[in-house]
Amino acid sequence: MFRKADPPVQLKTAAEIAKMREAGKVVARTLDMLRAAVEPGMSTLDLDAVAERCIRDAGAVPSFKGYYGFTGSICASVNEEVVHGIPRAGKTLREGDLVSIDCGAILDGWHGDSAITLAVGEARPQDARLMDVCEEAMWRGIAELRPGKRLGDIGAAIDGYMRSQGRFGNVQEYGGHGIGTEMHMDPHVLNYGRRGKGQELVEGMCLAIEPMANAGTRHVVELDDGWTVVTRDGERSTHFEHSVAITADGPLVLTAREENRERIAALGFCDPGF
Repeated sequence: MFRKADPPVQLKTAAEIAKMREAGKVVARTLDMLRAAVEPGMSTLDLDAVAERCIRDAGAVPSFKGYYGFTGSICASVNEEVVHGIPRAGKTLREGDLVSIDCGAILDGWHGDSAITLAVGEARPQDARLMDVCEEAMWRGIAELRPGKRLGDIGAAIDGYMRSQGRFGNVQEYGGHGIGTEMHMDPHVLNYGRRGKGQELVEGMCLAIEPMANAGTRHVVELDDGWTVVTRDGERSTHFEHSVAITADGPLVLTAREENRERIAALGFCDPGF
């Protein structure tokens, strides 16, 4: 029985990775601005306007706007919405909501892609816990991005951590991806898997690592708008993502924000140059 060949993957030079870091900085600054802007009474379309202005002021272009007809510059997914929420004037944020913001930018032909989940106002303890578990699962996955590792190691690290933390739903229908001169490229990066299995990771690969954690079961469904994905049981969801380059010296987080500085240093990752 023949093993299916691994898909070809775009490998980047050090100079190209440096350009991707610049695109990543645009995304990082935009997410920082959105974090500061989020407050009760805003609509998700208001957030979209903030993001588009920040991206274009940096000389970049929103990756998402017009992508297969998507109308927003960000995805803004509220509470039970998992991913791909369309920014809308009528979607008003309320105290205690969770909003997951996925942001992408193109600068000089290179893409950056990152996501965070924020509480609107003060987070409920169970929501804070859900966000912490999802974000830490992302870091566990990123820690596997070293030459000689396998794609399955990433998924195993993410899924294993979530399982160790209690009854959280690890969404399986969506996952990470290669990134570079296109936003979505091979390989697809599952958020579950078996260690030692799957495509080998090599220097020059750039991958977006993005777990989604649900407060209830892992099951999701896409709404009739053709974009918005929600939890099937109506429980809340969270989403975190970073774009990362695989280097000989370890992971280089291309979309790193200032608030990630201590975490990156503690994990022994490459200094992304804040």
